[in-house]
Amino acid sequence: MATEPLSYVGAVRAAVEGNADAPASVFEDRARSWVETLDRAARIAGGLQALGIRPGDRIGVLSPNSDDYLSLYLAVPWAGGVLVPLNCRWSELENRLAIADSTPSLIFVSDDMAEIHRVWLSKENGLVSLGGPRPGWRTLGELLAHDPIDEVGRGGDDLLAIFYTGGTTGRSKGVMLSHAGLLANCLAMRELGLFPQGCRGLVVPPLFHLAAAAVLTMTMLAGGTAAIAKAFDPVITLDLMAETQVTDAMLVPTMIQMMLDAPTFDPAKLRNVKRILYGASPMQEATLDRIMAAAPHVDFVQLYGMTEVSCTATCLAPEFHRGEHRAAGHHRGAGKPIPIAEIKIADEAGNSLPVGVVGEILVRGPGLMLGYWNQPDLTAEALRGGWMHTGDGGRLDEHGILYVVDRMKDMIVSGGENIFSAEVEGVLALHPGVSQVAVIGVPDERWGERVHAVIFPRAGATLTEEELVAHCRKRIAGYKCPRSLEFRTSSLPLSAAGKVLKAELRKPYWEGRTRNVA
Repeated sequence: MATEPLSYVGAVRAAVEGNADAPASVFEDRARSWVETLDRAARIAGGLQALGIRPGDRIGVLSPNSDDYLSLYLAVPWAGGVLVPLNCRWSELENRLAIADSTPSLIFVSDDMAEIHRVWLSKENGLVSLGGPRPGWRTLGELLAHDPIDEVGRGGDDLLAIFYTGGTTGRSKGVMLSHAGLLANCLAMRELGLFPQGCRGLVVPPLFHLAAAAVLTMTMLAGGTAAIAKAFDPVITLDLMAETQVTDAMLVPTMIQMMLDAPTFDPAKLRNVKRILYGASPMQEATLDRIMAAAPHVDFVQLYGMTEVSCTATCLAPEFHRGEHRAAGHHRGAGKPIPIAEIKIADEAGNSLPVGVVGEILVRGPGLMLGYWNQPDLTAEALRGGWMHTGDGGRLDEHGILYVVDRMKDMIVSGGENIFSAEVEGVLALHPGVSQVAVIGVPDERWGERVHAVIFPRAGATLTEEELVAHCRKRIAGYKCPRSLEFRTSSLPLSAAGKVLKAELRKPYWEGRTRNVA
């Protein structure tokens, strides 16, 4: 007898069965049990159905993190809808383009987002306030007043959510993820010992990003408790981790660095933490050394992936951060494929390259996206041959460990030499006076492009261009060293995921020009 394909909601409900009275979430001064959380989701789903929402309809959410956002991650698929998390940090234009593309039937909006975007949101149809009443809007309370409904039967390869990526240049891409794809990815990570049964997971990256959605999902699949921060603040996050006894956290390296630099940093606040996952951008060696010294009891795990593969492709286990592996430099790798993923390093024709040779990282497995919403040509290009073409450059070593060297587009070609910006950034970050660094290629009449470093010094440090170039020359070839530097008096521009926005740093140099190299 054939079984129904597993649904996102069904998997979560099965995971918390028998644990209904345990806390599902802690947010600000409020805790909700699993029985309350599931009841709220079923009632919101009933309200959505009463409003005419049908299977496959898109439902937008424009809100910072909250326990209500958690409820919507369950309620929308419960009603058969497709979740469309909208980026709180985007401009009006960027979000309007995403809305025009995905055509949501309803958009849930928090009070703060409603105030920021009140002019254009007031002209949209189908708005639901996650806070107080607003003229012409429905409220979350109205939906919660409905009777709970049975879960609508969607799962397997059915569309679960559309996550928008990019948006700083050109048209944003709506990545379509299925029930089966996201579940397979999260379950594979849990097979590796991450977010084990009954864990307390920290949800601090924004829930419009898949990294946070994966943390939330793994925590729910563990029948655990999600400790939710509205947004990242190093002081508040440290206190939340201590107060809620967080066991598992996913943090981008810039967050870890900011926590270490916080005036209230105390290693005791990490005493309950068992695992810290990091990814989204390279961890600078100095930052890794500092956090491992501050929290020697914590297992550190690096993850590499992207939204298009339902989050994670490779995992660098804790043992690769210590001992002989550390001495051999394996901690600089991105790890080995998770149980459901396959990795290939390929040339431009898609042919496999030998061990040690840099090429494009390709990924395949059940976690691959269904495609880009309304963009079939881009989908065909990205998924040609059944592999996700990541656009990242990397190599495999003889142990099967993946090393990500750079975004292919971030590779600098100077005087015919290929220079990977991540390598130069790693060297500059070793200098004790450097807090943040980004390396980009800028136009150069002689070399085509030159290596340019943007530096945010550590508090109290006095740096010179000559000092930093000399620091680099001791560690890397001369042609890789910065030929120009600039010093910033404030933090480098960051995306909501904590990545340095290199496009913003490049823009003044390349505006009105055609790049000299491909």
